[in-house]
Amino acid sequence: MADAIAERLGSPSEVRAMRLRDDWWPQSLAVGAAGVALLHIERARAGLGSWQRAHEWLNAAISEGVNASNHAHLYYGAPAVGFALHAACGEQGRYAHVLEILDGHIAAETRRRLASAHARMDAGALPALAEFDAIRGLTGLGGYLRQRDAKSQLLSEVLTYLVRLTEPINDHHECLPGWWTTLAPSGRLSGDFPGGHANTGMAHGIAGPLALLALTMRDGLAVDGQGEAIIRICTWLDRWRTDDGPCAWWPYWVTRTQLRGAQPIPAKPSRPSWCYGSAGVARAQQLAALAIGDRARQEMAERAVVGALTHPLQLAAISDASLCHGHAGLSQIVTRCTADANVPMTGYQLSLPQALIDHEDDAERLAAELLRSPDGRFGLLEGAAGVALALHTATSGSPPVSGWDSCLLIA
Repeated sequence: MADAIAERLGSPSEVRAMRLRDDWWPQSLAVGAAGVALLHIERARAGLGSWQRAHEWLNAAISEGVNASNHAHLYYGAPAVGFALHAACGEQGRYAHVLEILDGHIAAETRRRLASAHARMDAGALPALAEFDAIRGLTGLGGYLRQRDAKSQLLSEVLTYLVRLTEPINDHHECLPGWWTTLAPSGRLSGDFPGGHANTGMAHGIAGPLALLALTMRDGLAVDGQGEAIIRICTWLDRWRTDDGPCAWWPYWVTRTQLRGAQPIPAKPSRPSWCYGSAGVARAQQLAALAIGDRARQEMAERAVVGALTHPLQLAAISDASLCHGHAGLSQIVTRCTADANVPMTGYQLSLPQALIDHEDDAERLAAELLRSPDGRFGLLEGAAGVALALHTATSGSPPVSGWDSCLLIA
């Protein structure tokens, strides 16, 4: 099926002619050409595909220019294109000059955002999700910097900011975690979230910063207070964890009324996806436990991942194949968790092919169906390219050679 998807996504011009989506967004890692390039880069580096296809998709990603403004982030613009180009470089130095130019713009924008974030904290104000999250914020930019140079000074500055983000903040005489936002999960003000919320997820919540803090510590890069920041986040997540026998899950977010005890958190688990839900939060905590040597937390996190694979309510909540919130994302998390696990997980590994294909000769048909639904998405996070990458990982028996899943902050 991965082969069938790669074939159908072979040519940028043919995919664009298919009008799979009204918005093309070439420089998007999430839904556009930059994300599809990762599929062909991984296949080329594994000896399964053509470098020519990878080059065509990278050229498509930069065909309409590259956005390096304050609208750029890990999944769009200069960082997104840079991430894909870096994956293609390997040891052969491809695209080195272009990457050098992009890195200059990305560094300047990162420093500007850091200065703005520290000024906000100096004023005692609460953050927007887009300030710190893994998609649009400084955590995502930190993920890019880690890919480019895991010991860089600028990455240390991002970590120093994230440590400060975890410090409690007083808002109208109420003590809140430093990542509390006045906004709704949509990133906008909403009457449905009076007083805002604290988000737990990998994509837009505190699990993303936790994962980056843990990954960099495991890489050997740590700033003052980093271990304490990891513990602060984990302790807060412990407060909102629901234990159901060996399983555990977390709410997508905590509202002001829930914080005050006036409203309970949901009694049932939600979808165990990468973006929100127990699988992503548990992987972040497994990484945190490995970074600080917390054996009990590691086993709790690993059992939570097993629960995501076995709990009927959680499994029933998965309704699509995508990396962001479907079978592909869960499969990639399980692959990475299994490699680090103390809890036996091999027998629980999700077979993504079994979740999608009943018979081997269905691959072509199902690849075509995947590209038609939902909305003909072909990109990385919610489309066919991400599914194909997860299929490739699940069946290859080895980690991605291009490191493509580091954009998910799970490795």
